[in-house]
Amino acid sequence: MIVTRQDEIEKLKEIGTIVADCLKLMLGSIEPGMTTLELDAIGKKFLDDHEAQSAPQVCYDFPGATCISLNHEAAHGIPKSNRVIQPGDLINIDVSAEKAGFFGDTGATLAFQSQNPTFKHLCSATKKALQSAMKELRPGANINVIGKAIEKTANKEKLTIIRNLCSHGVGKTLHDEPQQILSYYDPKERRVIQDGLTFTIEPFLSNGSTGVVELDDGWTLSNPKGLYSAQYEHTMIVTKSGVITTTLPSKGAPFLPK
Repeated sequence: MIVTRQDEIEKLKEIGTIVADCLKLMLGSIEPGMTTLELDAIGKKFLDDHEAQSAPQVCYDFPGATCISLNHEAAHGIPKSNRVIQPGDLINIDVSAEKAGFFGDTGATLAFQSQNPTFKHLCSATKKALQSAMKELRPGANINVIGKAIEKTANKEKLTIIRNLCSHGVGKTLHDEPQQILSYYDPKERRVIQDGLTFTIEPFLSNGSTGVVELDDGWTLSNPKGLYSAQYEHTMIVTKSGVITTTLPSKGAPFLPK
């Protein structure tokens, strides 16, 4: 989506804050023995209370209000009553929602009560990849600066990139133009970041996986056995006066969990 009016920016910031606050609440509500369905219910209630609708449900009839993925799972995990969260789990939560015709999309990964060095490295490095890509944004830049920055971080951290999961445009729909914003450098990319362009950046870095596969449930995307990934995601608007990150939580609280 190309934003052209201030009221559009305000609506994107409103739904962005809602999904960011929802994510923060869910990350802070995790307890040992909780099911992913119980955690999803916390997110659903928050969205309902703020008059927002789950984007995966509205757009794709997803069987949950949010996506919650555990351990080997990378994305699109279905909240279930028999998926119990335990200390040491690697948990990814992706929250996207719609309000007043505008969408916001955010996500984060948490090594829950874990000192696993692989998990901690994945989380730390993927945060760095997101932040490094955001620093490259400006009108007129080639979209491939995003993938170039992510790839540079991944190489430095000796991690791989999940190459079949991409960032994307967002705004009036959950997956808007531009589609297929790669998390690795593509020298053939010719698209340019326009003033007002609204999109997500969501790198997935792994300890060896380069691609995910869809499980039999038709939704969950998983890494091969023994491999893990982390994802962090923001929605942002690139303008001539700077980058507006819409998915910041209210009251200035930190967005990314430590």
